[in-house]
Amino acid sequence: MSTTFDFKTFLSVVPYILKADAHHPIMIRGRHGVGKSQVVYQTAGKLYWDTKEQHLGYKNDDIYNANDDRFVNYTIVERRASQMSEGDLLGIPKPEGVDINGETAMAFNAPDWLITACTEPCVLFMDELDRDLSGQIRQGFFEVADSRKLAGWHLHPGTVIFSACNGGIHGSQYQVAELDPAELSRWATFDIEPSVEDWLNWASDSNVDKVLWDFINMNRVHLEHNDDIEPNKVYPSRRSWARLDEVLQTSDLLGENFNAGVLFALTTGYVGSEAAITFVDFVKTYDRQVNLEDILDNGEFDKLKEWGINEYAAFVDKMEAADVFAIELTDVRAKNVAEFFATYAPSEVSMKLWTALTNGRNDDSNVIKFYTQVVSDGRPVSTHLVEMCGGDNEDQ
Repeated sequence: MSTTFDFKTFLSVVPYILKADAHHPIMIRGRHGVGKSQVVYQTAGKLYWDTKEQHLGYKNDDIYNANDDRFVNYTIVERRASQMSEGDLLGIPKPEGVDINGETAMAFNAPDWLITACTEPCVLFMDELDRDLSGQIRQGFFEVADSRKLAGWHLHPGTVIFSACNGGIHGSQYQVAELDPAELSRWATFDIEPSVEDWLNWASDSNVDKVLWDFINMNRVHLEHNDDIEPNKVYPSRRSWARLDEVLQTSDLLGENFNAGVLFALTTGYVGSEAAITFVDFVKTYDRQVNLEDILDNGEFDKLKEWGINEYAAFVDKMEAADVFAIELTDVRAKNVAEFFATYAPSEVSMKLWTALTNGRNDDSNVIKFYTQVVSDGRPVSTHLVEMCGGDNEDQ
């Protein structure tokens, strides 16, 4: 069985592959709608070509300066391999031909994508490479991945190659062809099973509506369908929620223009009826949802009396997404976080909160302030932490 990775792990290893001088091609395999193409575009947005040093770099490198014209920003050259013909791959003959030793020979006008990939640094994104391609198209891309050349054209040394496919461990659900071992050996291949946190982090960065973000955070089973597929039935996916958000943000159906019937019909069209029913009910009662300020600033812990472990875990996720621990906690917030940690949250969630707190800042200011709090049972939070870790209170 293939090993799978979430996007966070995948993105952590990509720089090592691309910074190697060979710029080996990278193939991402996974289910539809999980964000494979988005990750390729996200990676392209971080790349630059240093024309002075003649090397590929990342925009979080200290050397990068957006105002320095020697740094070339990467563009994406995307082609859907399943839609290409031989002419799209190799180009078309020049009418005049070329003279070779007194004889007229056929020459080709190369296609635009090939000229771009060979004359400037770019991300060459060959989508759907495992669909039913003709032999010539298949062999052409084999040469591009293997030798970084095609029909006498050589890729620019800064060009990097990506492909996204539906094959791999989920290939039986799609009309895809198997890549033989010789083809796969040319690629660094990763089977992706993205986590819910992958989507929530992306959605937070992409300004997905707060109501929709909170719904997915607290109803994670509705993010996507992972069981068997019934033909022609609409299921939720990461892509479909993102597309629904685009419509909702322009219509304000989650705000002043709320209309339950319209929202249900619209949501059903994107994510199916089961998810739509739960989402509409969530929106109806959203004003009664517990927000960060209720707990962190006002200490309204009575609102947690009906909560289970999922709601507590979702609330910690909400604190992380809002970067609560990235800034210094006020005395009030430190006290309320400690109360939430020691008195209310289940132990599994308390440890999740402790991890989020310790990872939130480069210094220890929040940890120290939190660790010294005394909660409502009269004991310091440090005692509760030691108990959860299996320690002896007498050691304190």
